[in-house]
Amino acid sequence: MNSIKHLRAAGYPRMPWKNGGGSTEEITRDGGDGLDGFGWRLSIADIGESGGFSSFAGYQRVITVLQGAGMVLTVDGEASRELQPFDAFAFKGDSAVACALVGGAIRDFNLIYAPARYRARLQWLEAPQRLFSAAHTVLVFSVADALTVKADATTHILGLYDCLQIETAALTELAIDGHCCLIEISPL
Repeated sequence: MNSIKHLRAAGYPRMPWKNGGGSTEEITRDGGDGLDGFGWRLSIADIGESGGFSSFAGYQRVITVLQGAGMVLTVDGEASRELQPFDAFAFKGDSAVACALVGGAIRDFNLIYAPARYRARLQWLEAPQRLFSAAHTVLVFSVADALTVKADATTHILGLYDCLQIETAALTELAIDGHCCLIEISPL
């Protein structure tokens, strides 16, 4: 039997960045306290000005612009392509990273996970999808005003930035209708 939690955007706790340059809304995580000790974490950050990113040594990061014109990241001295909304970009958490905003403030979505402990897959979906996942944790993050997710014969309606968290030990069937991010995480 799956454990399913509907996480509502209005209830996400806000916490300061490790470097003190801003704050993050934490969607969910697997454990730990504060900004350390977790194996994986999903969050939303508001970036109001260009600057450096916090370091997360031992982690892998995947970042996606949600709102705003975009950004260019410089990772260990190498400039990324211009990151537009819903264009995921991965980098090592201990890399030296600086952000240059393209046209003003942005809001971004972050997956941070420990690759020595977890395998993770992130993909953005727009059209209706029917799929199966064998991942231990399946997260469906909505970027639609109303996203329909059917899991375990139960229908869930997610609002903007809500997240459905499914914990399972079996193959899970999902039917998703709307724009969202699907994240699959399993322990190694």
